[in-house]
Amino acid sequence: MTNTANFNLTGKVAIITGSSKGIGEAMARALAENGAKVVISSRKQDACDEVAAKFKSDGLDATGIACHVANSEQRKNLVDKTVTHFGGVDILINNAGINPVYGPIENASEDAFDKLINVNVKAIWALSNICMPEMKKRGGGSIINISSVEGLHPGFGLGLYSMSKAAVLMLTKNQAKEWGRHGIRSNAICPGLVKTKLSEALWTNEKLMAKIKKTLPSGRMAIPNEMTGLAVLLASEAGSYMTGGIYTVDGGYLIAG
Repeated sequence: MTNTANFNLTGKVAIITGSSKGIGEAMARALAENGAKVVISSRKQDACDEVAAKFKSDGLDATGIACHVANSEQRKNLVDKTVTHFGGVDILINNAGINPVYGPIENASEDAFDKLINVNVKAIWALSNICMPEMKKRGGGSIINISSVEGLHPGFGLGLYSMSKAAVLMLTKNQAKEWGRHGIRSNAICPGLVKTKLSEALWTNEKLMAKIKKTLPSGRMAIPNEMTGLAVLLASEAGSYMTGGIYTVDGGYLIAG
């Protein structure tokens, strides 16, 4: 019989970036429902406060701290305020991400390339580095980096995005290898097509959606809540021997051919 207490996150503090909507908000709620104190974070303070207030009205422990993850001062402020408010950091979900270009890789501008790398790769590296010593103080922690199936399998139109998400996978493995001695685990989740604002260009494409329904084993796209079970597992003691792993939640996308 599974010991459900292993999924209990009571007393744990979690920062979830990009959590005012979509996958990030769903993961933050799942962690909070399992007992964690959660920090809702995205670029705008009012958006963070709105979600945190919604969580609190449901009896969950949450606070909102705005952070543009590509800004070094704001990254430091996010962690400092979390430590002041909740006393430390146990869990970091690096969920914030962008995709400013859709089309051939040769058509992308250098500006778009720089923005994408700063948010999707550099910010994860830098924010994790700030959280690492805080996790060490508490005897360990869990980092969950949100990558994508596009980081495992190239597709047309998403070349730079795919490249950035592939970089996240290797960063995850290096974090796990280097920080394991401090009790810090790092894993990556690779969602498939999920109905969010970020993927709107894909799920509003009727031709693409028709193909997905025909070829994907699940026959449909996901909703954000379907990404949460794995996040709770990786954040909790139930996943205590899981580190350096790359996990897909893709409805069978990678086996669809």
